[in-house]
Amino acid sequence: METSFFQGTLVRSSRIIYTPSSFAKTNLIHLQEIGRLQAQQPHSSRRENLASYLFFLVSSGSGVLQYQGVTRELHQGDCVFLDCRSPYLHRSSEDLWSLQWIHFYGPNMSGIYQKYLERGGRPVFTPDSLDPYNTLIEETYRLADSSDYLKDMKIYEKLIGLLTLLMEESWNPGERRKGSAKGQSLQHIKDYLDQHYQEKILLDDLAEQFYINKYYLTRIFREQFGITISNYLLQVRITHAKQLLRFSDLSVEAAGRECGIPDANYFSRIFRKIEGCSPGEYRKRW
Repeated sequence: METSFFQGTLVRSSRIIYTPSSFAKTNLIHLQEIGRLQAQQPHSSRRENLASYLFFLVSSGSGVLQYQGVTRELHQGDCVFLDCRSPYLHRSSEDLWSLQWIHFYGPNMSGIYQKYLERGGRPVFTPDSLDPYNTLIEETYRLADSSDYLKDMKIYEKLIGLLTLLMEESWNPGERRKGSAKGQSLQHIKDYLDQHYQEKILLDDLAEQFYINKYYLTRIFREQFGITISNYLLQVRITHAKQLLRFSDLSVEAAGRECGIPDANYFSRIFRKIEGCSPGEYRKRW
């Protein structure tokens, strides 16, 4: 780890260049660099093909981000989340900005970032408040600068907290349409699926029962809960099947029927797809 304080003609900055343990590098989402800067005059920073993910926020001032062929203006209160393997450039305007940033990486970050994008996450967004992001960056900075022998695990906890905030923010950030997910809660339909998972449930029947267009229902359910109706119902059924396999003497076939999947072959096939093993193997392991 190297803590540096720099006063130059372009920026005034403090940063920690961090070297995680080999364990953290192999198994955890880990810190690479963290810091803050105040621009002293307009300047730009350009990188590409960097095995890193970058989050930064604009504490004051303004600037520009060029990323994936799009130029976006950045202002105080904006946040940026990038995959640094793609080329990017950010540049301060005459309204000199101050930034806080954190570079991090991990063996599963590619999948996490892809899920962020699938959920509607954008490279630039404006949260209601910067406070939770500021807090996480400041706490991570203090940890990285400490001699805590568990700091790689504690930094991992902070980075997971940051990613959780980003996932929450990504869910249709600032673009929820009137009368859509925010205007009509589908919690009552989700509750119905939780209670009637043993029954045969068809989308047409569900739409008719709750007086809602099936295409609207499909879209809004996914917007609100992050999963399709069919996949959610399958998730509920497999969860109950796992309980039966562990805590009852029912046969595999009977467990499938009890959780709403009467076709034994389909039950075994879908159980293996979700759990990575057959129902019988799952019972033996647990």
